[in-house]
Amino acid sequence: MSANSENSEPGALLKGKVAIVTGAGRGIGRAIALQMAAAGAKVVVNDLGVSVAGDSEGHDPADTVVAEIAAAGGEAIADKGSVTDRVATRAMVERALDGFGRIDVVVNNAGIIRMARFDQMTPGDWRAVIGVHLDGSYNLSRAAAPHFRRQRAGAYVHMTSASGLIGSTSQANYAAAKLGLVGLSKALALDMAADGVRSNCIAPSSTSRMTELTDGSRRHLMSEADLAILARSRAASQPDQMAPLAVFLASDAAAGVNGQVIGARGNELYLYGQHRPVRMLHAAEGWTAQALAERVPTAWAASLTPLERITDVFRWAPV
Repeated sequence: MSANSENSEPGALLKGKVAIVTGAGRGIGRAIALQMAAAGAKVVVNDLGVSVAGDSEGHDPADTVVAEIAAAGGEAIADKGSVTDRVATRAMVERALDGFGRIDVVVNNAGIIRMARFDQMTPGDWRAVIGVHLDGSYNLSRAAAPHFRRQRAGAYVHMTSASGLIGSTSQANYAAAKLGLVGLSKALALDMAADGVRSNCIAPSSTSRMTELTDGSRRHLMSEADLAILARSRAASQPDQMAPLAVFLASDAAAGVNGQVIGARGNELYLYGQHRPVRMLHAAEGWTAQALAERVPTAWAASLTPLERITDVFRWAPV
């Protein structure tokens, strides 16, 4: 997919639908907003206009994206509320209803990152990251839920991360929030499937302000060969390549896809497995700590999940 693919005509998969995309002023969120508009959706472009750490930058990228959508013949309105504010998220939904008459899609993409080794992470940095990614996704999802239930249709798309699914360093807050999103998505899927509502997660891998920060923090831990793979991976995986999956998951074409986690990396897609029992041990007489010590290490050694980072698993550049 070329870098200009966000301006191509993807068809009308979302014709007549209204979507809210958070964090849509830059990067993956911007690409999703543009491609959803190109697919026929009317879009509420939400962006607070802050730095990657969540600090004010004093400008409004949401307005820029709205102008881009309008210039391409689409319809969009800007919203500059914070997903951490429940009043603001209810207002986002009301903005969609007032401006476009309905709400069909929620894309929980807004995020910040504050990195530190766990023993050095401050409570403030923990709360800030959890507040945007996990609490923010709850806030907007909850605000949209009654409308989805009433119309018996709706789609949630949440951005998770391999940092939570696989592992990363100096990101306890981010990893916890992103894996928490998987649990939230599954709960939404189970609770609301009977009402025609779907909820899925995307684990994107794309060059962004966040990846520039995280890559920089890891360089001293990586070999020259690993750094070369990382550089090729970033060059081959751009925000506009992540967006088609979000458009598909938001559309009626994905009616049979619910409660799933899908990775996107360059032109590659991954269906992630989810937690299930892999080995069982039974003791008819019950367990003691000593019995566990004698049996578990040898019985389960080959089945224990390795302690790996993202770069240990994805050791090739995307194709």
